[in-house]
Amino acid sequence: MCLAPREDFPEIIDRGVVYLDSAASTLKPRQVIEAMARFAMYSYSNVHRGVYGLSIEASKAYEDSHEDVARFIGGRWDEIIFVRNTSEAIQLAALTLMFNGYIQKGDEIIVTQADHHSLIIPLARIAKFVGARLRIIPITAEGLPAWDLLPSIINKRTRIVAFSHKSNVTGYASDVKQIAKIAHEHNAIVIVDGAQSVPHMKIDVKNLGADFLAFSGHKMLGPTGIGVLWGRIDLLERLEPPLGGGGTVRRVKLAGEDLDILWEEPPWRFETGTPPIIEAVGLSEAIRYLERIGIDRIYEHERILTRMALRSLGELDERVKVIGPMDPDKRVGIVTFTIKGSSPEAIGMWLDKRRIAVRTGLHCAHALHDGLGYSDGSVRASFYLYNCENDIEALIKAIDDYIKTSG
Repeated sequence: MCLAPREDFPEIIDRGVVYLDSAASTLKPRQVIEAMARFAMYSYSNVHRGVYGLSIEASKAYEDSHEDVARFIGGRWDEIIFVRNTSEAIQLAALTLMFNGYIQKGDEIIVTQADHHSLIIPLARIAKFVGARLRIIPITAEGLPAWDLLPSIINKRTRIVAFSHKSNVTGYASDVKQIAKIAHEHNAIVIVDGAQSVPHMKIDVKNLGADFLAFSGHKMLGPTGIGVLWGRIDLLERLEPPLGGGGTVRRVKLAGEDLDILWEEPPWRFETGTPPIIEAVGLSEAIRYLERIGIDRIYEHERILTRMALRSLGELDERVKVIGPMDPDKRVGIVTFTIKGSSPEAIGMWLDKRRIAVRTGLHCAHALHDGLGYSDGSVRASFYLYNCENDIEALIKAIDDYIKTSG
């Protein structure tokens, strides 16, 4: 069974798509689309700019969205910074730390071989820019970060430990709390990519242990164009933003040939220019949709689908190779595989002809694929609340037909 009414998702009902690409981006329920349309037609104005009724109404809706996101992850509203996506959120965190002198020449930054490009590339570039050293935790034979090596790699020069909470390839979730404990014992800042975890599992930032958490609206039923950077308020209050402009300052005065800048309080000092107002309304509606169903129920539902997919793939031809652990207790919501002798793109196109949408390629995790010997990429099926057991059955039947047809 499905957790959500499939009628809420037009692509599923009207176009007959078996959508198994939620790790890339989720479908949008009618409620989210309609909420954004109503706001755009009847309540739109710029925020924090005027004393007239429409502006006050829009400002309240925008501020309420910060409250909704904070409630969803157990944080404070003033710890919620809206950006465009996870990539921008991670880069904002990294640039803020660099701009404020937290990372300098001779320091070290730790990432993992399993990380998404949105995390590993910004941290690698910052390390190169300031003359810091990038330390990369390798992967195991299953494609999981070898976290047992962290105590031997981290040291007094480590300034940042950054990693993906849940892999977009293996579906494995790292123990953020334990990793953060080790990092904080060495006074390092912890940045977590939560793009694959926040939409699928219960997150409470008060207990998570991270200093920064990044995620995207479009991976949790919301629109594109809005992402979130959560940061600990005591940290945000001490930091100046790397980007300045409209909405970030309370007052600016000339001071000779310089400027005397009084920054706004968080989160506004980090939200430069006109923000994603309509998108914030859509994200709020998406969160309400998820809350009505329950994040714990979503997690358990995905566990059932993952277990079913792993078992069924394991019963197919020996040419089918699952990437990552076969143990369903080590992965949730994502099953990635290859078929020996076939390109991921050929498999993906075969499935598309049967209206099954999956992801093919290297999934912005090239180092992980290279490390496991799958440099040509893989096929990824990922699940969400609108998927049912018959979606998995359709996928497995199509793969079985492909194997028989391709010889």
